[in-house]
This record gives sequence, structure tokens and C-alpha cells, in this order.
Amino acid sequence: MSPDLSKRCAAGGLRRAARAVTQLYDAELMAAGITITQFGILNALANAKVATQGVLGAMLSLDSTTLSRTLLPLVESGWIERCPGTDRREHCLRLTAAGRKEWRQASSRWQRAQKRLRNALGDQSWNQLQRVLDRTMKATSRSLKPGY
Repeated sequence: MSPDLSKRCAAGGLRRAARAVTQLYDAELMAAGITITQFGILNALANAKVATQGVLGAMLSLDSTTLSRTLLPLVESGWIERCPGTDRREHCLRLTAAGRKEWRQASSRWQRAQKRLRNALGDQSWNQLQRVLDRTMKATSRSLKPGY
């Protein structure tokens, strides 16, 4: 008897899949000495150039506490630096030269993980997964708005 897929918990399924995918990427990135979460932060800053912690958290869908905890070793390693914001209360984050070098070196390992997963899924499933993930993010962000 096959399980009734309509009764499965989306959160549980997504969390299990996320843990498995995280393990795949972390295994590739281990030689670079970083995790996929840390790589995601380096990648976001490499593309944004400069971002406040709030903007960075929103880009990565990370809460402030998780982002602060993940940023700490990146700042301590000298890969990310804090810079003045638009006022005294705000500060920005940006990659240092060492951080940009680390991001470039880790990118090849990230690409290997990406290729492994894409090959395992096949192009059709990969593309379908990307569409479902995009729709899921849009649907959940709309449903979290007050009055929705």
C-alpha cells in the first residue's frame, strides 16, 4: 500500500531533504574548511558587495540569531568585515580580500556539489525542483504577511 502523499508533512519532508542536500554540499566544501551556510553568506556578499545584517538575513532567509552565530567565525577569520552604515546605529558587512579569495576557492567545490546533485536528479527533475522551491518561497512569504 503506497502512502497518501497528501497527508505528508511538507515541513518534515523539506527539512529531511534540506539535511541530505546540506550534507552533500558540506562534504564537498569540507576541504575548503567551510560549510554550505558559510559559503552562502560569502556568495551573497560577493554578489551584493555590501549589505546590512538585516538585508543579508532577508536574502538568505536566516533569522538574526542564526545569522549572527554563522557570521562570527567568518568575521573572526578575516573574511568578512564590518563597515559603517548610513547612520551610527547601522553597520554593513562586506567581503575582505581574503574573503573574496576564500569564496573563489570554495566556488569550485560548490560547483562540484551542484553538479553531483543535478546529475543525480537529472535535468528535468532539477528544473522542476527549482520551480517548486521558488513557488514555495513565494507562497510562504505571502502567507506570513499579516491579514493574509
